[in-house]
Amino acid sequence: MDWTQQVVLVTGGTGSFGKQFIEIMLNEYHPCKLIVFSRDELKQHEMRVAGFDHPSLRYFLGDVRDVERLRRAMHGVDIVVHAAALKQVPACEYNPMEAIKTNILGSSNVIEAALDAGVKKVLALSTDKAVNPVNLYGATKLAAEKLFVQSNAYAGGMATRFSCVRYGNVVGSRGSVVPIFIRQRANGKLTITDERMTRFWLTLEQGVRFVVRCIEQMTGGEVFVPKIPSTRIVDLAKVIAPNAGFDVVGIRPGEKLHEVLISEDEARTTLELEDMFVVQPSGSLWFGRGWQEIGRSLEAGYRYASDTNPEWLSIEQIRAIVAPFEAENLQETIG
Repeated sequence: MDWTQQVVLVTGGTGSFGKQFIEIMLNEYHPCKLIVFSRDELKQHEMRVAGFDHPSLRYFLGDVRDVERLRRAMHGVDIVVHAAALKQVPACEYNPMEAIKTNILGSSNVIEAALDAGVKKVLALSTDKAVNPVNLYGATKLAAEKLFVQSNAYAGGMATRFSCVRYGNVVGSRGSVVPIFIRQRANGKLTITDERMTRFWLTLEQGVRFVVRCIEQMTGGEVFVPKIPSTRIVDLAKVIAPNAGFDVVGIRPGEKLHEVLISEDEARTTLELEDMFVVQPSGSLWFGRGWQEIGRSLEAGYRYASDTNPEWLSIEQIRAIVAPFEAENLQETIG
């Protein structure tokens, strides 16, 4: 794909992922136009002040709940990355209709606008919490996944294709436990829900580069899952605050002990590649099912979960991942 010929729009473009995606796009891929679509004028202003003022950048105020605004924003757009979402589990539990309006109805609006505008490729960001969800956030992301996969049927003879990327916790994204642990370290005690807890982890840069690769390879209908390492929450805590104690408060409502990226039922239509899995659309024969030639089928009952993952972060690897946030915290303290 020649990115220099593409017009790219990112919903939620002022979020953690959006800013990292835009930075990498500007520095390495140079699309002819890059549109930041978000509802917060202050964050857009802060991005400009922080140096995101390239001539190819456009800032578009709007909300994914407003389908007409999305239609206007997507005029002439080739690629859409849908990253806008309400993602804080407790907030979604307490404000369920707001989560549904943004994460489900907003995703439906993105699909409708992309079809009407003739966008070529639309890739939505999902989460491990969408697999066998136990909280509303996960349920809304599962619904959004289903919308994106099945909406390929609506494309008919048009060029528009929809796919998803699903991955685990992003280190340092808004709400991440890493900066929380760093702040709590000064008190000599870290708050942990359960000492047995495990999570999938990847960095923002890894997430962005995986998304770029999937856009280039998608044919429509796939859910792409990267192979990423797991970590134990206690190992993360010990790296950040080796001398601190733990205050074990118990698992919060809507929280899992371990996360799953591919369930046993999904494994039947999933193919394994060297560094990722591709969940093919089940029961649909239009497209997105050509991966059999390059991937291998999974054995019956396969489950890709954070507690049985064959790849784990070592203490040294955790320390390397945490280091940038330690430096950022030090700079803030000095400042």
